[in-house]
Amino acid sequence: MSSQQHPAAPVPSEVGEGLKAAFRAHPAGVAIITASTPAGPVGLTASSVASVAVDPAAIVFSVTRATGSAGSILNAESFVVHLIDDEHSALAQSFAVSGADRFTPEQGWSTLPTGEPYLAEARAAMRGHTMSTVAVGSSTVVVAEIDEVLLGRPGRPLVYLDRRFHSLSNDQNSHDQH
Repeated sequence: MSSQQHPAAPVPSEVGEGLKAAFRAHPAGVAIITASTPAGPVGLTASSVASVAVDPAAIVFSVTRATGSAGSILNAESFVVHLIDDEHSALAQSFAVSGADRFTPEQGWSTLPTGEPYLAEARAAMRGHTMSTVAVGSSTVVVAEIDEVLLGRPGRPLVYLDRRFHSLSNDQNSHDQH
């Protein structure tokens, strides 16, 4: 009945282009989200992961479409969100493009007892499940309850900025001392 239909693909707008430009200059942490499906393991790189609450333990992230790896993660009973460091920038790139090598033994993947692909070298891995989703244009926002946190060893933080991965210093002595 409404004359406003959601387009199949995003339609560029002045505000939308401005939003992209604004966030292009705003660094975001990098994560690889994985799940196990009947067809095998799936995964994708995300820069939209954020903490929401500690009781219940919850995070939020978004995926840009409900097909392929994103659709499989949306439909999975559970998934693992890996917060990664600079040493995994090539891995983040592999999970950001279709058809790249994923889940190879050389990349360091194993499987959790619950079945999900797991990168033990990640700074942190959070196993969780979807609490709710919200469709927003061509994206889906996921609010996930975290069931388990597996802490790894910290390295140099990896951020996504201006369409590229960058490492940050992990100098713990650089805090201002008064």
